[in-house]
Amino acid sequence: MSLLDNVGLPIKETLPLLVDKLIQYNLKERVKVITSGKLITPSEVTWALCAGADFITSARGFMFSIGCIQALKCNKNTCPTGITTHNKRLQKGLDPKNKAIKVANYVHNMNHAVEVIAHSCGVSEPRELNRNHVRIVQNNARSIPMSELYPSQHLGG
Repeated sequence: MSLLDNVGLPIKETLPLLVDKLIQYNLKERVKVITSGKLITPSEVTWALCAGADFITSARGFMFSIGCIQALKCNKNTCPTGITTHNKRLQKGLDPKNKAIKVANYVHNMNHAVEVIAHSCGVSEPRELNRNHVRIVQNNARSIPMSELYPSQHLGG
């Protein structure tokens, strides 16, 4: 587990760098950047859009919306919420009709909140967001524009 959780660079560092490299090599128009990795709140999704992601996926967000409690029993066939089990008794906790409503609410609320953030930044839709719309809070409790931390002439930063 140590390697799984601690190898690689964090998405907050790598996403802007990836987008900049795609732009540098004139590949951004041909390559769509799909971002994933614990982006489950509207502010995290909006951050990724500002950093240059074309769209965001959130397996974890959907798992939470259907009731995942992160019991860490996915591979043991003993998931207490019934999500990752073949045990008929445990599966009773996973009511598709009820969970479908919760998933739909998660998607609706996520989309709405990201749109609210975009509109509060002065753009008409989330895809218009860029690095000028985000401020990053530093360790000294001061914030700086994302465009200053990760400058890119091609992204309005």
